[in-house]
Amino acid sequence: MSVDTLAVWGGFIAGLAGLLAFDLFVVHRKAHAIGVREALLWSAFWIGLAMAFALGLFIIDGSDQGTAFLTGYVIEKSLSVDNVFIFLVIFQYFAVPPMLQPKVLHWGIIGALVMRLILILVGTALLSAFHWMIFVFGAILLLSAGRLAFQKEHEVHPDRNPLIRLMRRFIPISDQYDDGKFLIRRDGLLIATPLLAVLLIVESTDLLFAMDSIPAILTISKDPFIVFTSNAFAILGLRALYFAMAGVMGQFMYLRQGLVAILGFVGAKMIASEWYEVPTLVSLVVVAAILLVAVIASTIGSRREAAREHEVRHERLAA
Repeated sequence: MSVDTLAVWGGFIAGLAGLLAFDLFVVHRKAHAIGVREALLWSAFWIGLAMAFALGLFIIDGSDQGTAFLTGYVIEKSLSVDNVFIFLVIFQYFAVPPMLQPKVLHWGIIGALVMRLILILVGTALLSAFHWMIFVFGAILLLSAGRLAFQKEHEVHPDRNPLIRLMRRFIPISDQYDDGKFLIRRDGLLIATPLLAVLLIVESTDLLFAMDSIPAILTISKDPFIVFTSNAFAILGLRALYFAMAGVMGQFMYLRQGLVAILGFVGAKMIASEWYEVPTLVSLVVVAAILLVAVIASTIGSRREAAREHEVRHERLAA
């Protein structure tokens, strides 16, 4: 069976719509703060769903497509961690109540899926029409790796965001969250709440991240279905990933270096593909190894940092 068929696309998108509707109108119908335990359970659910889909690809479409999906999923999942840092900064900046954060991320996920589908279709079309675009995409990834390597910290400047500036020209923004509504009417006037501003910033930052992640997955496969499905499954679990990791982000001190290495690897792989095609399985092993090293190094570094802090406190008490 070829995955590049209208029926398969339609079935997958219908399944996505059903999952998102069930999540919004059944599971999270009532706004509530998501705890770590709930987030971990949902993370396990979304990862399990992605692995089941990968297994289906292995059985129906062969090992090449299954491995390409898994590699793309691992790359997108690892790059999504950087999104989590940004979401944390945005929510802290706007003081978004914990019970309203899931709603923002849910609608942010829907917007991200639509934007990425468009970008993936455009990207694969460009690669098919213009072979030299592989060098452009490869250069974008290498530049992204360099930017991430030298970026000191995540900064969010809402007043500089062009979407927020544009919105303020047409509609006023209140300073109250009004029970999680995006828009309210006050004295007959339509007013945006801060929650709508937060959603727009989340969407715009995700669009910037997509400029890195989509070219990265295009180095693994140029099949738009594989690229989109690997993106989609990683994005579906992004909200659960945020709530699972938000409280322990400081412990992943070397994760950024790992992301830099992944972007550098896939960027070099795309440029080198003109002369040598790195096997997909090798790419999967390399990406997984980079992540494993980054996590182990972060764990060791966090423990050493905690031990140093303990020694400093002990010395101060002794003095």
